[in-house]
Amino acid sequence: MISFAYPWVLTLLVLIPLLYLYLLRFKRRPTVTVPSLRIFSRLGGRRYRLPTAEYFYLAAALVLIVALARPRLGDERVLIRAQGIDLILALDLSGSMAAIDVPRNITTVRELERGLTDGRVKDRLGVAKEELQKFVEGRPNDRIGLIGFGPLAYNVAPPTLDHAWLLAQLERLEPGIIGDATGIAAPLASGIHRLKSSPAPRRVLVLFTDGKNNVDNRITPQQVAELAKATDVIIHTVGVGSDNAVVAQNGRFYPTGDSFDEPLLREIAAKSGGTYFHAADAEGMHRVMQEINQLEKTTFEQPKYVEYREYAPLLAVLTLGLLLLGLVWESTLGLRLP
Repeated sequence: MISFAYPWVLTLLVLIPLLYLYLLRFKRRPTVTVPSLRIFSRLGGRRYRLPTAEYFYLAAALVLIVALARPRLGDERVLIRAQGIDLILALDLSGSMAAIDVPRNITTVRELERGLTDGRVKDRLGVAKEELQKFVEGRPNDRIGLIGFGPLAYNVAPPTLDHAWLLAQLERLEPGIIGDATGIAAPLASGIHRLKSSPAPRRVLVLFTDGKNNVDNRITPQQVAELAKATDVIIHTVGVGSDNAVVAQNGRFYPTGDSFDEPLLREIAAKSGGTYFHAADAEGMHRVMQEINQLEKTTFEQPKYVEYREYAPLLAVLTLGLLLLGLVWESTLGLRLP
């Protein structure tokens, strides 16, 4: 878009009509005295009107004023510098993640079966995978890793910017794929080990589980939380599940409930400086991921600069050309005799 560096100069354009009146109406024309008019009789009384040199001078004045205003075409560029965080998602893969947290608007088995068929209803792991995919896709500047855990922790993907590959590994995960027990200390310790040497300004681990810690390790979840605090790793914990849940077995649905240890998850988060969340169902998980996304913002710098293409020099040359053309015209074709 063309703009002017000194737009106020354009106010001088109001002088152009005054200059026009002066040059073409009030300025006395030079005359040449000759002893006789016989030499003009051959023109037969016809008058040949050619443009006068003053028109060139008026055009030169107009172009000069526009040139002084410095018209220019700006190419604005915004340079975005993003400083991401390193983040690891620790996802419970125990068999209980196959449970279905039934939405409150579904009240019959038929409606539940229809929802499972058309994909509106998913099991806990399916809901988690869908929301984690949205979360990852919305944070292109963060290195994100993934840990799956049951009795032991399994490093699915190290912190990476290759989010397409990360999401491909996430899609492969299934409930019970590495066992049915739930060991919380192992994925926390593994995640902290990967994050503690990270140069990122903020290092975050998010734990998702629907079960109690029922695996004995040499280190307790509380001790791991203390380690996280000592290494400046933030742990957010998410308790998954509700009391309106069922499991599918042999074509039938059996009631189950949430069994995660909320006091333990709150304690882990508090000790490390993180936050505890509860995702009761798909809607709850969506809300939790939005809150975490807002809580863990990436830092952006947006310096802006504009590259201009200046037209003033070209217009200055055009002004000079018009002046010269006016002088030549005035001395040749524009020469007038009375």
